[in-house]
Amino acid sequence: MNGRPEQFSARPNELLVERLRDGLGLTGTKVGCDTGQCGTCVVRLDGRSVKSCLVLTASAAGSEVATIEGETTRGGELSGLQEALRQEHGTQCGFCTPGMVMALGELVDSTAGGEAPTEPEIREWLTGNLCRCTGYHSVVRGVQRACAAARAEAPPSVSEPAAVAASTAAGQEV
Repeated sequence: MNGRPEQFSARPNELLVERLRDGLGLTGTKVGCDTGQCGTCVVRLDGRSVKSCLVLTASAAGSEVATIEGETTRGGELSGLQEALRQEHGTQCGFCTPGMVMALGELVDSTAGGEAPTEPEIREWLTGNLCRCTGYHSVVRGVQRACAAARAEAPPSVSEPAAVAASTAAGQEV
């Protein structure tokens, strides 16, 4: 759980969202609809975003579970995506924000070394997360900002010419 081992017994019908909130006190994961429609309960299970209201706790045994509480650094700094959403005013009431950060974080991570996602691709990724406040425009801008920052921090791709990679590593502009 967020990089730390956890051991507990779960009821056969216990949902992961119940264990997170009620059993472990990780209340950043929200319960919105209980049907997998709204996305407020999204966590990462072995690196993939899942709706924890649809996952049995027992089925997550042995898996790495990451919640919004694990997204900030030990010093309390926001993750790159959280900071980008803050800068672009991509949060308002905040109820849907944890689920969006967990779902969109997977998108940002998956594009760090490659092409930036297009606006339609970002909007498609958002289809499982409902927000009644933002209208999504600022969320899309935040994701674009986070992806640009992630790509800037990513190591050069293997297909890049050696001279460009060497110049970049030496801090020279190309």
